[in-house]
Amino acid sequence: MNLHTQFTMKKIKIPSLTSILVLIASINAGYSQTEALTSSPYSLYGLGVINQTSIGKSNALGYTGIGLKTDSEINNLNPANYGLIPQNSFFYDIGVTGEVNNYSNRSYSEKKKNVNFSNIAFAFRITEGLGAGISMVPYSDVGYSLVGIQSNVEGSTETFESAVTGLGALSDLKLNIGYSLLDNLRFGLSASFLFGNIEETESFVISNSALSLTETTNYSGARLGYGMQFDLNDKFTIGSTMQFPTSLKGSIDRSITKVIEGSTSVTVESDEPDTADNFDLPLEVGFGFSAKLYKSFMLSADYKKNYWDATNQTDLSGSYVDQDILGVGLEYIKNKSSFKYSDRINYRLGYNYDTGYLEVNKEKINGFNITTGIGLPVSRSSNSMINLSYSYGSKGIIENVLIKENYHLFTLNMSLEDLWFRQRKIN
Repeated sequence: MNLHTQFTMKKIKIPSLTSILVLIASINAGYSQTEALTSSPYSLYGLGVINQTSIGKSNALGYTGIGLKTDSEINNLNPANYGLIPQNSFFYDIGVTGEVNNYSNRSYSEKKKNVNFSNIAFAFRITEGLGAGISMVPYSDVGYSLVGIQSNVEGSTETFESAVTGLGALSDLKLNIGYSLLDNLRFGLSASFLFGNIEETESFVISNSALSLTETTNYSGARLGYGMQFDLNDKFTIGSTMQFPTSLKGSIDRSITKVIEGSTSVTVESDEPDTADNFDLPLEVGFGFSAKLYKSFMLSADYKKNYWDATNQTDLSGSYVDQDILGVGLEYIKNKSSFKYSDRINYRLGYNYDTGYLEVNKEKINGFNITTGIGLPVSRSSNSMINLSYSYGSKGIIENVLIKENYHLFTLNMSLEDLWFRQRKIN
């Protein structure tokens, strides 16, 4: 039997560039760890569950930020915003996520939990109006298990039981550059390197014999993107982004482990990796705006369209279809410059709806998220913030072979600013 792969002023001390790159490498190693980063059954398809969480406060604002103008933190959703990084500021963001999932169909339900290191990013100003940054986030996660699959031995009435597990992740290492062409107009470019692997293991037990087949599919590829922000006035900003289509090249490593009648196990590995089908990523376009309302409110809204239809890809019993994502967020800050700490706390609320990019048994796997969170200032003399968010989400339906997935997602982002070469003012 063949194994089928499913794509298959206090000052904060800043680490050196070398230590940051070492940390990025260690994070990548963590993404390929033996612990699953997700437990969603929908990670069975394609490259797995595509990550939607971002950096900083966006997680509490319905995952919006394309039109969000900010010079006090990293906005990783639009490279144009890097052109606003102020002089002598160095921003960095480290994130952790915790997820509680509940899966159900017509006959059973199951609950699972995951805690993961989610991102690292830093950004800095190069010269007047020019800023840059590097980030590492998971692009997609795989973590599924199919057990108790009953099959017949060909040519006999004997049956055997098999189990299939999938584990892996793809990471997105991205360089962003933003430039302020005018005081109210910014452009940005992004270059991503996507890489990672997906390991699928299929195990069989027949009488006293066992067989385990493992395929590891390695993917890698580069992708370019573009961003723009334009301030209509001091209260209203619009933005757009584009991620160009690309193909991730794949290769497969195979190994077989067998135990016959209780003897010691024998493992046979392929000498050279085989070529796997490329996985095509679609053209993605996005539009957004942000608006300051009254003195204390900020509204942010995004719309994104991902053209999966054009990739002409199918997967198992499903196919890829165009995807629409709509998000909206609202933030309240009573007084950012107040001496009273409670006045400087950020309160956030958001909503995100995703039509999904998979169609299984003629049903689209759509979903939604309700988000909320707060931003806790670290000090009054810097823009450092501890961002906490909570999201309740749901995807899928209880119909045919589909599964309803409800989940609670918690994120913690340390969004910090280091101040370089600034003289302390004494009144």
